[in-house]
Amino acid sequence: MTNDKPKLTPRQQQIFELIQRAIARTGAPPTRAEIASELGFKSANAAEEHLQALARKGVIELVGGTSRGIRLKAGTLRTVNETRKKTDGPSASGLLPALNRTLPGLEQLVLPLIGRVAAGNPILAQEHIEQTYTVEPSLFAKQPDFLLRVKGMSMKDIGILDGDLLAVAKTRDARNGQIVVARLGDEVTVKRFQRTKTGIELLPENADFQPIQVGPDDDFEIEGLAVGLIRNQPLH
Repeated sequence: MTNDKPKLTPRQQQIFELIQRAIARTGAPPTRAEIASELGFKSANAAEEHLQALARKGVIELVGGTSRGIRLKAGTLRTVNETRKKTDGPSASGLLPALNRTLPGLEQLVLPLIGRVAAGNPILAQEHIEQTYTVEPSLFAKQPDFLLRVKGMSMKDIGILDGDLLAVAKTRDARNGQIVVARLGDEVTVKRFQRTKTGIELLPENADFQPIQVGPDDDFEIEGLAVGLIRNQPLH
């Protein structure tokens, strides 16, 4: 950030500091409801208005589709991460060092990790978020919106293994051959997308697994495209 820091109102500064404290303490930004409760607002909408103002002034970024979708800029994140290191120690989160490292001049991404998904609910609904990770944007070719823990070995031939954290950019559209995160009912799967004359196929990258045929009456949705991978475990 430059020395031309945007001027914040006292209330905006209060919210900005609340966000910093929450991330320093828990690794996750607060929800709108938590901000409203902490500062005595009558509703979460009042918190949202102040967050929108902070976003317009360029001190935070807002990510749609999640109640904790607040990102801080690089200068702020460096301060927050230093605080967390002093408080928690370097391995408190259990992540690889690359996930906690900060680099000057880079914004940091605060990404939710999606767990089990209930049918009919948005994938980024609060009840699906297990925890939130702070990562470097330079790890990814395209900015992701969330992380998904890979289950199973159906994509092992292209290096996506059970337990990996897949970085996903939200989209409802995909081209043939792209690696997608798709939802079938209450199951979320990672597969290669293929649209044919007869319908949609979700193709594995492991000969031990069969393609998934998506029927016209199936509860099916593309949730996003794979844009990166974090191996959160040692290779054996």
